[in-house]
Amino acid sequence: MAGVAFATTGPAAIAAFAINGLIAMLTALSFAEMASKFPQSGGTYLFSRKVLSVEAAFTVGWVVWFASIVAAVLYAIGFGSFAALFIRELMALRGEVPGWLSDPRLAPGIALVTTLGLGLVMMLRSGGGGPWVNVAKVVVFSVLILGGLWAIAGQDFSTTRQNLQPFFIAGIGGLIQAMGYSFIALQGFDLIAAVGGEVKSPEKNVPRAMLLSLVIALLIYIPLLFVLVAVGTPPGQTIAEFAGNDPEEVVAIAARRYLGATGYWLVIVAAVLSMFTALQANLFAASRIALAMSRDNTLPSILSHLGARTRTPWVAVLVTMILIGGLIVILPDVAAAGAASSLIFLVTFAIAHVLAILVRQRSHDDPPPFRSPAYPLVPVVGGVACLALAIFQGIAVPAAGQIAVVWLSLGGILFLTLFARRARLTDVSNIAANPELSRLRGTTPLVLVPIANPHNAGAMVTLADTLVPWYVGRVLVQTVLVAPVDWNPDEDPRPLERLRDVQNKVLQSSVRMGIRCETLTTISSKPMEEIARVAKLHRCESVLLGLSEITEDSQDTPLEGLLGQLETDVVVLRAPKDWQLAQTERILVPVGGRGGHDYLLTRLLSSLSRKQKRQVKFLRVVPESMSMGDRRRVEKELARTAKENSGATCEREVIVSNDAVATIAEQAGDSGLVILGVQRLGPKQKLFGNFTRKIARQTQSPIIVISRRG
Repeated sequence: MAGVAFATTGPAAIAAFAINGLIAMLTALSFAEMASKFPQSGGTYLFSRKVLSVEAAFTVGWVVWFASIVAAVLYAIGFGSFAALFIRELMALRGEVPGWLSDPRLAPGIALVTTLGLGLVMMLRSGGGGPWVNVAKVVVFSVLILGGLWAIAGQDFSTTRQNLQPFFIAGIGGLIQAMGYSFIALQGFDLIAAVGGEVKSPEKNVPRAMLLSLVIALLIYIPLLFVLVAVGTPPGQTIAEFAGNDPEEVVAIAARRYLGATGYWLVIVAAVLSMFTALQANLFAASRIALAMSRDNTLPSILSHLGARTRTPWVAVLVTMILIGGLIVILPDVAAAGAASSLIFLVTFAIAHVLAILVRQRSHDDPPPFRSPAYPLVPVVGGVACLALAIFQGIAVPAAGQIAVVWLSLGGILFLTLFARRARLTDVSNIAANPELSRLRGTTPLVLVPIANPHNAGAMVTLADTLVPWYVGRVLVQTVLVAPVDWNPDEDPRPLERLRDVQNKVLQSSVRMGIRCETLTTISSKPMEEIARVAKLHRCESVLLGLSEITEDSQDTPLEGLLGQLETDVVVLRAPKDWQLAQTERILVPVGGRGGHDYLLTRLLSSLSRKQKRQVKFLRVVPESMSMGDRRRVEKELARTAKENSGATCEREVIVSNDAVATIAEQAGDSGLVILGVQRLGPKQKLFGNFTRKIARQTQSPIIVISRRG
């Protein structure tokens, strides 16, 4: 990177690295703030999943995973090349260089073997590797810098000044070009956030590690570039001319000018160590990004499998290692792929700055432990700078943008065809289990609770608050004063008395249970139409309805007429008088196949288990005439449904019986809560079919009927 920068802009490469360092420092501050707020593994993907939609999070994770893999490929090939050079130079000192050392397959072969070895080590033990390689690398660089400063002290000042002139050989345009080419040299601090879940005290240590690693890198890069120009430039040449002839070896040759053969060897050793640690870091971080994505089902869940003894994500490491090895062999244009990696990192850095602003704005009650100074100047300036460099990279190397688009398109196809459903279910479950995610995503869900019966007011308000806690959304309790058009309250005060009883019960229950809810009272002769109007006016996410009884009457009920008008999720509670949700420890979920209410069911189950652990059981009743082969298929389907909707800890059972209603009623018992899902196929579709009505008649257990929005 130094050679390319020198060839592009001359001595101003020092300024290019310094400005890149400033941009990277701004980015590290934003990363550090979010890493302290979300101290888990995943890096930019994790931040996106917390603040953006699951689709946006997958996009970010998919491209960052790819960028880390390609960066690892570049460093693996670089390590192979410098290791081969190191061996050739050693053999040359002995007077003979075997022919096989000139074989072009040697460098990729060393790269493959090294990647395999590192991957196996990471599969067998946790951690990114011992610190000795980094210590050795810093020592070598320190010797190069100190030797250069000593040489400058013994050199005539006019020679030093001459080597530094002209400073800007290509003006501001050349400076920006050099910045775009060399920014990837400072990439790496972000990988620390990608493994935050495996760091001790991550809230404190991850921000500290990011900033310190970047400061140390700049304290090495900038002085080293200065001494290379000042005492490493050959007489009669500028550093730009010198670097233009052989940009890859300019550092080694320049070091040989002021430290002799020792300097040349030190650069080769530094290069070998640098490439090795960079490969190690990117392989480690890429596997942890894959691990985080698989846990959210945005990648296959097998990637999150941990070793029984080592507790390392060996499958994620294995897959990442195979991808890196495959690209080492087949990648036709390593330079373009590297530019694509740099482009992707820059774009995701810009996204990270935007996320930092959103997290700061939406975390008033629980701010990040580490907060960057000069907010919002830091994320605004850093984000604009990263985006500008990314645009330059896309223009300067069009193939980089094309590779990024191809990879993104492939990811979009895979997500929509393989991962979307399970990923969205997992996302719904995460939001329900951790309601703060709604606030971080800038949403304020609203549940409307029409209440007409004072005896179930407490249960309704409690269930509503379970679905949407007050600190992330709103619970709007609606009471409708039902009165004729020509009603005179002086002559008939009964509607007011009924309204007062309901309102008193709602307020008493809310205060007693510490639930903050809003109330809305309207007057209408048609209460169902009024409920539908309010739900549409306030853009409610869901409507929670109470019902004292579900009869076997096949005629349409006013409630079912209301459902045809609602465009929201609907939850209907049928519960005994003064039933309390806290008393329910068992939840029974009868299923009859793959319904259309999975997202609502997942949200409901996760919400019910957020504060109080409950025993959830999925039940499938099959007839006695079903064959054994079909039963096994049903068992697999039930296991998949249970895992998707409630995780791996719930129970599941397939019961053979010709009386499904009686079996479900028996399984529910007296204390269980039964959740039934139904689909609304149109405005004339009844909510309560014969099956639901029969279950309601045969059991006194509380029943929740859920219906996904039409």
